[in-house]
Amino acid sequence: MRLATWNVNSVRTRVDRVIAFLERTGTDVLAMQETKCKDEQFPREAFEAAGYEVVTSGFSQWNGVAIASRVGIDDVEHAFAGQPGWGEDPVTEARALGASCGGVRVWSLYIPNGREVGDPHFDYKLRWLEALQEESRRWIEEDPALPVALVGDWNVAPLDTDVWDIGVFAGRTHVTPAERDAFQAFGAGGYTEVSRVHVPAEHTYTYWDYQQLRFPRNEGMRIDFTWASPALAPRVTGASIERVERKGKAPSDHVPVVLDIADAA
Repeated sequence: MRLATWNVNSVRTRVDRVIAFLERTGTDVLAMQETKCKDEQFPREAFEAAGYEVVTSGFSQWNGVAIASRVGIDDVEHAFAGQPGWGEDPVTEARALGASCGGVRVWSLYIPNGREVGDPHFDYKLRWLEALQEESRRWIEEDPALPVALVGDWNVAPLDTDVWDIGVFAGRTHVTPAERDAFQAFGAGGYTEVSRVHVPAEHTYTYWDYQQLRFPRNEGMRIDFTWASPALAPRVTGASIERVERKGKAPSDHVPVVLDIADAA
């Protein structure tokens, strides 16, 4: 099975690009983030015409996650247990969507940005990551044979070489010790970040801001990742970061991260 994750930054704007990517790469399951539309606005007809089933979680023009699969979609969950809400009257945002696809439990995840260190949204981000880590650890403690893929836009750059110049990020989000510790806790909980295993090169990015010629200058960030459970990680035979998708007409500011997964023994 070929599984990809992609922050598409408005699926309605980029649906043609997304379908072309699926057809070009032979991707079986695509986890999307930042779809930026309500469920009823999602362009599902284009995916269905290409042979994919789609499940979505979108409440407004912000956030939004979706999964498209041509190997089945079952047991859909629109949030994980204990997922924190945001706001004075906390609302569970459209940031997590789980489904079983081709025998793999796939979670499409859009981790909160955090905005600025000290902002309430930063605390929300840390609570969100902690809650996900605790819940995802419980899944594999209860069923060690469960193949789980936690994929998406994590809004964390775990290593200094995951940004073009760590000095530029001093005192800013995405690189703080608290965020990095929260990210690495998934490894301590038994998961393996498999895209790094197969694409270890430093200064290899998945995101480039639209401003200040960041992409032509290769001033990017590596913030899109794929944590695999102990039952799934050994089945990942390869990974790629599809940098070509940042080129051309109307690209997202993120590019897909693709995993190749062998059948279970």
